Amino acid sequence: MSDWPSHGGRPEQLLPRFGLAGDSEVIDFSANLNPLGPPPWLAQRLAASVAELAVYPDPDYGEARDAIAMSEGLGPEQVRLTNGGAEAIFLAAALLARQGVRRAAIVQPTFGEYERACRHYGIAVEHVELAPGSFALDEASAAEAMRDAGALFLCRPNNPTGTLIERGIVERLLVAGQRHGAMLVVDEAFVDFVTPDERLTPLLARFDNLLLLRSMTKLYAIPGLRLGYLLGSAATVNAIAELQPPWSVNALAAGLVAPLLADRDYLARTRAWLDAERPWLQGELAALGLDVVPSHANFLLFRDARLQDAHGGSMPALLEHLARGGILVRHTHHFIGLEGAWLRVAVRSRKENAQMVEAIARWRHP
Repeated sequence: MSDWPSHGGRPEQLLPRFGLAGDSEVIDFSANLNPLGPPPWLAQRLAASVAELAVYPDPDYGEARDAIAMSEGLGPEQVRLTNGGAEAIFLAAALLARQGVRRAAIVQPTFGEYERACRHYGIAVEHVELAPGSFALDEASAAEAMRDAGALFLCRPNNPTGTLIERGIVERLLVAGQRHGAMLVVDEAFVDFVTPDERLTPLLARFDNLLLLRSMTKLYAIPGLRLGYLLGSAATVNAIAELQPPWSVNALAAGLVAPLLADRDYLARTRAWLDAERPWLQGELAALGLDVVPSHANFLLFRDARLQDAHGGSMPALLEHLARGGILVRHTHHFIGLEGAWLRVAVRSRKENAQMVEAIARWRHP
């Protein structure tokens, strides 16, 4: 399935598979971005910051680090700004390689960049698969894999399932990791969408084998600016700083960190929208007879269990049906354990969500 696009938000790659123009107008449910769009003040702020392009950024991004540290209740020495969540993932893998880790375990199905980053740095990969259907984690298997491998990658809430592994399980994994000298890398790219708060930041005070990865692009709908950060012990973050290329984050992006974090109203509006819209969309999809995985994030994973076969059943056909109707959803051909038998959709506005539901209803009941 290598000819399927490996990420969402790529209509120019997916649409030609169905004989459609790559630049066709679509409603994009394949990228998990906040449909509220960037904060309304952001465009003006960027325009006013153009003069900063003539000056090198602070190589330590002091203002941005201070803002993140204050928001998280940490010291600035525990924060490292990154060029999006992807650079954070690759820096985590680079650190493991520097520490001599030769093998890492990854909880699957999940975001493909963890494995890509590990293999880039010569780290072999093994998979800990979530239970089919329920996507529950076998804690004993995860602890054993973490101990044997030396590191475990975990996405929380998980992409593409939206499931949230219990905090108690995470703490027990960290305790086991401390005993065996193993690192737990947790990607919290979607944690800002979770209510009540589920960030693992408080655990950093107790566990020096915990590394947290964050993205600011999903919540604030700014994927083109590439903005993320890492949180860990001071020693871990210092070691990562030695591996990061200088000035990897541009001045415009770095200058947005403090005002973005200060905009609490935007965060509140986002959570209020999602807390109302996700249950509605989940209920509508379930009412159509689809299996929908309960989600803690801003996306939903679903399938038509009655029409499954060894090749993903009906879901590729539904994917094409929706694309031809101007609705782009995320295939799952690259996700281990899913292999195309499920579809993932971002939660968007009520009008757009209703359009997708109606299109699925027409497909199921022509």
